Parts: sequence; C-alpha cells; structure tokens
Amino acid sequence: MKFSRQYTWLLLLPLATMLYCKKKDSSNPPAPPPGPVEIKDSIIVNSLNYPWEILWGPDNHIWMTERGGRVSRVNPATGVVTPLLTIAEVVSNGEGGLLGMALHPKFSTSPHVFVVYNYNNGGNYREKVVRYTYTGTTLISPLTIIDNIAAASIHNGSRLLITPIPDEKLFITTGDAANTSLSQNISSSSGKILRLNPDGTIPADNPVAGNPYWSMGHRNPQGLVLANGILFSSEHGPSNDDEINIISKGRNYGWPNVEGLCNTTGEQSYCTANNVAEPIKNWTPTAAVAGLDFYNSDLIPQWKNSLLLATLKNSRLYQMKMDNSLGSITETNEHFTNKYGRMRDICISPAGKVYICTSNGGNNDRIIEVTKK
Repeated sequence: MKFSRQYTWLLLLPLATMLYCKKKDSSNPPAPPPGPVEIKDSIIVNSLNYPWEILWGPDNHIWMTERGGRVSRVNPATGVVTPLLTIAEVVSNGEGGLLGMALHPKFSTSPHVFVVYNYNNGGNYREKVVRYTYTGTTLISPLTIIDNIAAASIHNGSRLLITPIPDEKLFITTGDAANTSLSQNISSSSGKILRLNPDGTIPADNPVAGNPYWSMGHRNPQGLVLANGILFSSEHGPSNDDEINIISKGRNYGWPNVEGLCNTTGEQSYCTANNVAEPIKNWTPTAAVAGLDFYNSDLIPQWKNSLLLATLKNSRLYQMKMDNSLGSITETNEHFTNKYGRMRDICISPAGKVYICTSNGGNNDRIIEVTKK
C-alpha cells in the first residue's frame, strides 16, 4: 500500500515523540544497573582497639578515635596509623570513653578537631565536647565546647556532625545515660540531639532560646548524617525497635513513652499530644544500629542514593535505598553478615570507596575497605 507524502508525518509521529521524550528526560540520572551488587572487601588496618569514629579528612586520610582515648590518622593506601594524641582525661567505663569526632568544614583555615568523650567530674561520670587545633603532627589548645552532660557505662550517644559552609552548626547526639526520665526533660542535655555554634554558643534559632536542644525523646542515637539538607540518625531501642529517624527542629522522638512506631493506643495518644515523629524504619528484634553515612557515588552504582548503616548485632552492613525525596526507604540489603564481627562506624571517600571499622576489642579490631569488584 502506498501513502501520499502529506500523510508520511503520521507514520513518523510515534518515533518523533519517543525521541523528544528521551531528549527531555536525558537530564535524569540513569537507573542503577540490575542484578546483584559487585563489590570486593579487604582489610587495610589490623590491631585496633575499639575504634569508634572514622571519618574522611581533607588530607585524604581516615581520621579515627579509639575508645581508650587515642586520636589517629590512617593512610588508606598503606594502612599506616599515625597517632596524634592520647587524651589523658578520657575514662573508658563500659561503653564509654573517647567516642565521636568531627572536623571543621573550613579545615584549611580553621584546623579544628572536635571530639566527645566521657570523664570523671568530682566523682561523677560525665560527657564533654572539646575542640582541639591540629598542627600537622598533633592536637593542641583544648577548648571545652560543652561539658557536664550526664554519662553512664551505657547510652551515651556521642556522634558529632558539623553542617557545611555557610551554616556551620555542630550537632551532638546524647543518650539517656541509663536514666529514661532525662530524655523528656527539656532542662537536661541527655536523650537529645543538641545544636551549637562551633564556638559553643547557642544559635538564636534553636527551638528554645538559650537551650542547646534541637530534638528530644532519644534513647541512644549513635549514627548521624546530613544528606541533601536532611538530617538522619540511627538509634538503639531496648530489646525492640531500633530506629532510623529524620531529625527535625523541635520534634519529640518519643522515648521512653514510645518505642518505634505510634502503634498502640497509649502511644498514639502520647504521639498526638507531644508532636512525636515516627521512624522511617525500625527493627524488632534489634540490630544494634551504630554508624550511619549516605552513599551518592557512581563507583558502586547499586548503592547510589542509599543510607549505609553499621550494626553491632549480627554484625552486618545495611544498604538502604532511598526514594528521590529521601523521605522513605524503598529497599534494604545486607552485606558481610558475621564476617568481621561487630561493626561500629562507616566513612566514604570522595571516590566512593566505603570504609568500615569493627568493635570487637582486645586489639582485634580492623578497618575494612569496600570498593567495586
């Protein structure tokens, strides 16, 4: 059958529409390739003793704390550990000791290192955040940012995060220090996520004037990451309901009156009356959730736009795929189950390599590198 030229465009219309739509959508990122993730893992450092924080520094080294009080730099290419300082004031009692760390976002001009640790104050076990200055070989000039926070052998929280330039706010997670009443006490710094200026002053736009608290009702938050302006935390539940939360200004996260979702009659009433935010994910039985980071690299494409979570119980890495708005988790995968023992923290290099530190003790801890196979 023949068609006149004037109707030829009708045949070409579907092809033209397809090409136009393809061009229009070309700015959208390609979908991750199907199939299982192809990764390889290797140990780059051995013989560590309870590392608690690892973070990627602007010097392309991993900065690390160990619970006994040592701060070090790790060369990820050679595995060489260079100690910077052992903080004599640190008291490692149970799960306490030297815990979280953060580097100032203007590190080249403000080489400040923030650490949080437990210490004895007049016979009382307490927690403080201290700022040091890095000289290139050691840490000097300690300046206390906040202190006298209640501490215990359990539930100390203690993850630090400084938001990028120009915001530059210091977030501090604190646990309930084994005293559940503190989490709902607005006058206590425990069971909270705190927000301060890097010099220790309280920002004028905090929920309550003159109060460092940003959110309340926490039990033991040990992971904290900022992704596309959204603050996520991971939090230990009791024997049930470990949580991943999106942290919002002034919100109540329920502990000890709410565990996980607002899914009992009593919890629903409390949640309504107290502006309680529900977790975006919870675990029962618990996973003992710890360090949290956000993966947005092309190196391991299946992990792009995912939260990565280290866990102590069953010793695994969770990869939690997020939706485009980062408001919900769409898929969860598990890696390295029971292969390396308890996992405490994660950091990610600019190239997309993932580093995990273990928490087994007895100088048996390691840093593992994960990259594309």
